[in-house]
Amino acid sequence: MKRKTINEHWTLSFTRPGPFMPAGEKLVVNLPATVYSALLEQGKMPDPYYGENELAALSVMDNDFVFETEFDLESGMLSADALSLVFYGIDTLADIFLNGIAIGTTDNMHRTWRFDISSVASQENTLRVVIHSPTAYIAEENRKIYTGGASEAMEGFPHLRKAHCMFGWDWGARLPDAGIFRPVEIIAHKKADLHEVSVYQEHIKTGRGVHGYIIPEVILHITAEVNVYEAGCPVMPGDAEELAAAGLRISVEAESPDGAVYHVQEERRGRILDDEGETGIRKTIRIPDPQLWWPSGYGAQPLYTLRVCLIDEESGETLDQSVQRIGLRILTVNQDPMSDGGRNFAFKINGLPIFARGANMVPEDNLLSRITRERSEKLLREAVWANYNMIRIWGGGYYPSDDFYDLCDELGLIVWQDFMFACASYELDDAFEETILSEIRDNVRRLRHHACLGLWCGNNEVETQTLDRAWKPSMKQKSDYIKIFEYLIPKLLSSEDPDTSYWPSSPSAGGNFDNPWAENIGDTHYWEVWHGNVPFTEFRKHAFRFVSEFGFQSFPCLATIRRFAEPQDQNIFSRVMEMHQRNTAANGKLMFYLSANYLYPKNFEMVLYATQLLQAQAIRYAIEHFRRNRGTTMGALVWQMNDISPMASWSGIDYYGNRKALHYMERRVFAPVLISCEEHGEIDQKPWVNTQPKEISYTALLHVANETHRPFDGVVRWALRDSASVEIASGREQVQVLPYDGRALEQIDAQMEAGEAFDPREIHLEYTLESDGSVVSGGMALFCAPKHYRFMDPKLSVTQEGDEVIVRSKTFASGVCILDGDCPAVCEDNFFDMEAGERRIRLEKQPEAQLSAVSVYEIAG
Repeated sequence: MKRKTINEHWTLSFTRPGPFMPAGEKLVVNLPATVYSALLEQGKMPDPYYGENELAALSVMDNDFVFETEFDLESGMLSADALSLVFYGIDTLADIFLNGIAIGTTDNMHRTWRFDISSVASQENTLRVVIHSPTAYIAEENRKIYTGGASEAMEGFPHLRKAHCMFGWDWGARLPDAGIFRPVEIIAHKKADLHEVSVYQEHIKTGRGVHGYIIPEVILHITAEVNVYEAGCPVMPGDAEELAAAGLRISVEAESPDGAVYHVQEERRGRILDDEGETGIRKTIRIPDPQLWWPSGYGAQPLYTLRVCLIDEESGETLDQSVQRIGLRILTVNQDPMSDGGRNFAFKINGLPIFARGANMVPEDNLLSRITRERSEKLLREAVWANYNMIRIWGGGYYPSDDFYDLCDELGLIVWQDFMFACASYELDDAFEETILSEIRDNVRRLRHHACLGLWCGNNEVETQTLDRAWKPSMKQKSDYIKIFEYLIPKLLSSEDPDTSYWPSSPSAGGNFDNPWAENIGDTHYWEVWHGNVPFTEFRKHAFRFVSEFGFQSFPCLATIRRFAEPQDQNIFSRVMEMHQRNTAANGKLMFYLSANYLYPKNFEMVLYATQLLQAQAIRYAIEHFRRNRGTTMGALVWQMNDISPMASWSGIDYYGNRKALHYMERRVFAPVLISCEEHGEIDQKPWVNTQPKEISYTALLHVANETHRPFDGVVRWALRDSASVEIASGREQVQVLPYDGRALEQIDAQMEAGEAFDPREIHLEYTLESDGSVVSGGMALFCAPKHYRFMDPKLSVTQEGDEVIVRSKTFASGVCILDGDCPAVCEDNFFDMEAGERRIRLEKQPEAQLSAVSVYEIAG
């Protein structure tokens, strides 16, 4: 087999005059390339993220585009037994011409497209790709058959198999780019090739321990399907005898992380099923004393290399090979019945039920050619830094690159993988069925060997929104929902990847429109905090099984806003700022929650800062509660981790990679060992000052969660202090917590402990968890809203000594943010509470400006 990439020396032109490009002008580009990225890189178009530039950029997509290149075939390619042209990512509607001859069309950006060019290729070739307007297509298709979807996106988007969020979302711009976003390749096949390789792991279990199954041996069952070319047509041998008759053999070996090589012990017919029964050649490899793969925080991530080679017996030449890195693990979802009449929803790794900690991810950019391995690695390392063990690839985007999943394997991040359907109705016909099944087959075969793959999920919110008629589905579209997500997809997965769990929708109770909002079955999207305007304490009233979405908005830091808004536009109600706030009701909600928690901010910068504190506190309330209920609740995936463009959003990391207060809070509350506090007082019994006076109970319940395989032995210390940090009362308790368990301590009656000195507007609770003399976890709790607490001026000062920052405070200070100019400094901790005194914090990046600090006191002060 010979391969030739044709990624260089392309041209891009428009088929008719349009914004930023006269007709006939050609831009020279290299792949990956999109229309927007090419125009930007060559100075033809202003930044679509700046100001209101998005509007002009959107109009570009009303045009059609031509990508064209010339290439020579390498020696021997023309005489190959088969010759293929492969597009690994083309967005989206394209006609493909080779040497002036139409060879095919594309209509799905999520697929790998292969075209036989044996009869049209020559030594010197011209390849022309005409990409048609996505906006014109969806408008025309929606005139034919109405198909509704998310209101922030462009009407008709569900008709096109293109990342839905490129048409706009409530956290992203309408920039439905077009282009060739992954490599293009010519493949010359000689005699035969590997059509498909799959591996099934059989784990020999001899018992259980605290850390899951005891597994002394893993057996790999490798199945290979081979295409043998006869007169240019592929024929598939059914077993090793037929393969040998064709003069071919399969070689398989597995190499451990430390270099040990394991060879085949057994061979028989394969387990992949086609319409006529079993096909393929199976090889078996036994691996003794396996090094098991674990998610981050539970163990190491050893990866074995599996090599499958197709060899020509006569010449000894390797005709084709497959190299996969695999992790040896058992990864399932426990859905056993529970005593309350509900069911579990808990991920189990090697027999160990884990608490899933993480967030939802959206595409890293509207311009897909900007997404690189380096950029994805930086983002995924931030996930590990924040103590994630799971990410959810949300169904309104696209399937990330191979590099992305390789990184998740290496970093120990389990992937909840949505198929690319979200917040819409879908009209099923023969063509749509063929393309979505091809899309899913392509991506399942590409991804199923990855250790990180934890779950296939049919869609995002389509079951609930079909049931409540959010997008006015027809009766046929309601029926189509069941056929797509509860028949076609699971049927395909039963043959392509029967070993990975499938879940029909998120949220769901298991499908069939059977109460997908149930709290005690399946997964939940909880949005009453935020969309429902209820207080943060409302989280504590629920015992969800697995919360796959919950979130709260904030604005990014001033440094990010300055990259899209002029000083005169830096008001959250300005036209430019509203262009970068895509949730219509969000500014009102932020003001509502701001009024409930903080004093009115004195300037624009303090508005930004206060919204980030709100976001962090909302998610803290949620996650701490969920972790206190481990065993009932077994997962918390925050909406959302990242941004697709610079916006106000629910993200913990903004488009430019700046950490918000939320991301620092996630690092604390997702820590393996956590102390948390369920405090009660005005915050949940009298949140509004004009509520009729009544007796209020001021209490605090401390809890220690231990998500490690070792018993935890430590000391809990607490103190009631005033705003000057003077201790009013204190206590300590020795605590022992079993592995993967939690323990609640005796309730603290703050009013009784403080006596006459108690005033909820002047007294707060400090608590820490210590082990071997070091603080493992800690926090502060107020008994009233922060706006009513009588903070004193902490007179914060910041000095730098090498890679350390020293923050000094004269009094109790809440929400302390160390600033590097207009952006939070990159530290091991930030947006923290502190008592009077000093804190030393390690810098993770040298500052670019003078360091300073602010706290809640400065919001209005």
